Amino acid sequence: MRLSYTNVLALVALLTSATALYGQETVKSGFEKLDEWTEQCHTDRPWTLGYPCNQVSSLTDFYKWYTDNEMQNFLVNNAGDPFGNVGALCSGKFEREVIEYFAPKYGFTLDDVWGLVTMSGTDGNNHGIYFGVNYLQNTTGKMPVVYVSDEAHYSNYRLCDLQNLEVRLVKSDDMGCMIPDSLEVALDTTRPCLMIYAMGSTFKGAIDDQAALNAVLARHPEMPVYRHVDAALFGGYLPFTKYRELVDRRVIPYESISISGHKFFGIDSPCGLFITKRNVYENQTSFDIPYLNANMRMINCSRSGIEPLKFWWLIQTVGDAGWSAQATAMLENTEYLKAELTRIGIPCWSNTYSNTVFFKRPADEIVKRFNLANSADEHFGGKLSHVVVMQHVTREAIDIFINALEAEK
Repeated sequence: MRLSYTNVLALVALLTSATALYGQETVKSGFEKLDEWTEQCHTDRPWTLGYPCNQVSSLTDFYKWYTDNEMQNFLVNNAGDPFGNVGALCSGKFEREVIEYFAPKYGFTLDDVWGLVTMSGTDGNNHGIYFGVNYLQNTTGKMPVVYVSDEAHYSNYRLCDLQNLEVRLVKSDDMGCMIPDSLEVALDTTRPCLMIYAMGSTFKGAIDDQAALNAVLARHPEMPVYRHVDAALFGGYLPFTKYRELVDRRVIPYESISISGHKFFGIDSPCGLFITKRNVYENQTSFDIPYLNANMRMINCSRSGIEPLKFWWLIQTVGDAGWSAQATAMLENTEYLKAELTRIGIPCWSNTYSNTVFFKRPADEIVKRFNLANSADEHFGGKLSHVVVMQHVTREAIDIFINALEAEK
């Protein structure tokens, strides 16, 4: 039965009640404004289709342990190096275990790795740029030039501005991948090169062709190079797929990588991972702090001690098997969404290995109802929207979305 546009939106409203999809009723706080906001969160939760957040990874058991032990009354502060001496009321040993669990998935060996749990993907990129600059400056005596594609995440440009660095935006092709010939033209071979590779561009989900770009860099052996991979979303799920070699530095070399924890892994507040080689850490500017009896080479002084515990908990309770199943379902549902959009006559595009599908922008009401993200590109007909197929974007959710698009047409 073909539903009218109005009936489809009414069906969506019914299905997005607080209890329909997750069987959970909201608990009243006694504060009307807060209760209304909580109800809206429950309503919006299943339909954040345009943004890379996992809305079904539950930390309920973690929070039960947390509150049963009244951990909410403790300040757990991870100040200092998780690979050094950790102090009291610090979860540094768990933070280190998290880094050591993930490091081999990206091709780092446990005898040559350093890392930390960051406050966000942007914090991870900030460390990648900061560590790369220090490494190149301390080993060559020269300040580097930063190169990044014009479709990479905006945090990279902002962080270069924050660190007062010279950055050159390298042109991308229509699908959002950095063009090797454009990199060749942009290079200043008299200065060190700090490359930022996008592993999942913001809107089109493009992965820079690191092998082709590394070949360009290899033609200039006189130019020292540091390569940082911004893999906020894709670095989460690719290690659990048959495409894992894309993030394996033994196959495609790089010096550091940043991955988000609040995207694929579903942690309920912004956090992430920054992982690099031990040699890179050793070539940072030394800051010995007697107050902490520690060397503070990382950017942050205080870091959350709770986010490493959440990461550690998910490793124990979800682990490789759970994340592999989730990654497989995401990529299968991405193909399903593309097939359904094509079936109803809506041109759509996605990059290889990507869970992002972009297409002609629908009516404003649909954009708002399904929390779509927007952009524009004349190569694809002008105004566009995209869906990022995360764990909560099930086939049932896709069917409702497709019905809404059909009714609009």
